[in-house]
Amino acid sequence: MNYELITQTAAWLKERISTHPETAIILGTGLGRLADEIEVKNRIPYSEIPNMPVSTVEGHSGCLLVGQLGGKDILAMQGRFHFYEGYSMKEVTFPIRVMYELGIKTLFVSNAAGCTNPNFEVGDLMIITDHINLFPEHPLHGPNVPTGPRFPDMSDAYDPELIQLANRIAQEKGIKVQHGVYLGTQGPTFETRAEYKMFALMGADSVGMSTVPEVIVARHCSIRVFGMSIITDIGVEGKIVKVTHEEVQKAANAVQPLMADIMREMIRRS
Repeated sequence: MNYELITQTAAWLKERISTHPETAIILGTGLGRLADEIEVKNRIPYSEIPNMPVSTVEGHSGCLLVGQLGGKDILAMQGRFHFYEGYSMKEVTFPIRVMYELGIKTLFVSNAAGCTNPNFEVGDLMIITDHINLFPEHPLHGPNVPTGPRFPDMSDAYDPELIQLANRIAQEKGIKVQHGVYLGTQGPTFETRAEYKMFALMGADSVGMSTVPEVIVARHCSIRVFGMSIITDIGVEGKIVKVTHEEVQKAANAVQPLMADIMREMIRRS
C-alpha cells in the first residue's frame, strides 16, 4: 500500500480530532462493550475515513473512537479487519500505520480465542506473552516502510513491563488471569481436532484469527504492545465441542467487564 495514503488518512483525522492520544485500543470480537467505558469526544465511522477498510464481521461495530479512558486520552478501534474478509495484510494493518502517524506510542489489543491448554477454561482471561504467526501472508512483505528496520526484532513483541503491570492490577483486584502464547491463523473456519492438537504441540496456548499482523506492524513502528485474549472455546482433546460465532460472542461478552477493569487501570497508570 502506498505510504502516501497512510499519511493522507492521518492528516484527515488530525483535522477532526481535538486531542493528541498516545494510547490506542483494538476492541476485538465481542469486546466492543469496552467502548461504553470511554468518554467519547469523536466517533467516526470507518466508512467516512478516507482509504479505511470497512469491517464486515458481526460484533465489530466499525467506528473509530477518540476520547478518554482511565483519565487518559485514547484512540479506540471499535472493530478490526481480518485477512479472511478478503483484505490484504497491508489493508488489515493499515490502521496501525495511521496510529503511528497520529503519535500513538502504546497499543492494547484484545481478541476472543480458542484454547489448546488443558488448564484453561471458557471465560478465562489470557495475557499474551508471545505469538506464533501462521498467516500465509506477512504484513511486512514487500518494500520496507520507513517506520522501522527491514528486519525488526520480535523477541519482546509483547511489552514485559506492561505484562508486569497487568499482573499487579489483576492481583490487586482479585481477577484470575492466565498467561500464554497466542497462535494466529487466517480463518475463517474454526479449528479441526487435528489442528488443535498440532497447535498445542507447537507451543500455543490459544488460537485465533487476528492480532498477530497488527502486533508485528506495531512493533515495526516501535509501538509498545499489550495483548489479552478471552478464552471462548476449548480445543483440548476430549473437551472439544462444536462452536459458533454467536457462542464466541456470548462467552466474550460475559467476561468483558473484567478485561475492561484491567485495561482501564493499566491505561490510568501507564
